[in-house]
Amino acid sequence: MTHVNTALWGALPYLVLAVFLGGTAWRYRYDRFGFTTRSSQLYESRLLRVGGPLFHYGLFLVIGGHVVGLLVPEWFTEDLRVSERLYHLNALVAGGAAGLAALAGLTVLLWRRLRVRAVRAATSRSDVAVHALLLVVLLAGLTATTSSGLSGSYDYRLGVSVWFRSLFALDPDVAAMRAAPAVYQLHALLAMALFALWPFSRLVHAFTAPLGYLARPYIVYRSRARSLPPTRTATTGPGPAAPHRSARRRAR
Repeated sequence: MTHVNTALWGALPYLVLAVFLGGTAWRYRYDRFGFTTRSSQLYESRLLRVGGPLFHYGLFLVIGGHVVGLLVPEWFTEDLRVSERLYHLNALVAGGAAGLAALAGLTVLLWRRLRVRAVRAATSRSDVAVHALLLVVLLAGLTATTSSGLSGSYDYRLGVSVWFRSLFALDPDVAAMRAAPAVYQLHALLAMALFALWPFSRLVHAFTAPLGYLARPYIVYRSRARSLPPTRTATTGPGPAAPHRSARRRAR
């Protein structure tokens, strides 16, 4: 089992990272026009307006919670006078709410793909794999958050977070992840599978988010009607009447 744990928690993360970066570069080089969601809004928009924002905003909050939980060490929050009980209570309430929102949005999107015939016909195999992986990743994450927040039997900040930060030091702490509960290990493995699939699915559209619009200057529009002098007609005011057609012909 030592070799298996070393392969899973010591070598596999770097392999997934290589596939993620290499696959993204390959996709950008040979399928640049494929960096899109292949939107199906034309087929159905009512369910999409509900499930899309709910899933994306919930997922953004989930990612933010993971960044804080995995990258911020325990001593830092202790220096900020944030007790361990308050920290885990906030992770349970805020993280659970964000996870439920993302799960609810994904459920609506899955129902939409199964219910609407045109959307179902436009669904590829990679779409099915991505949606299935996202579903089980969210379920595993919610299970881990709930079990850790309610029972308090395992502190992931002293286990999973230590292992994750050790990857950046190129010295993986395999023992820290090996001692983690099975639900945390499953959540980590499913997340790595999702990142390995990322470059070859519609998830690459995340790299095309129009972030430049946030810093884009305002565009000033000038009304054409106000910039041109008003024209006079026979009904709008006094002025010389238009000459008769026969008079214009004689003038030529």
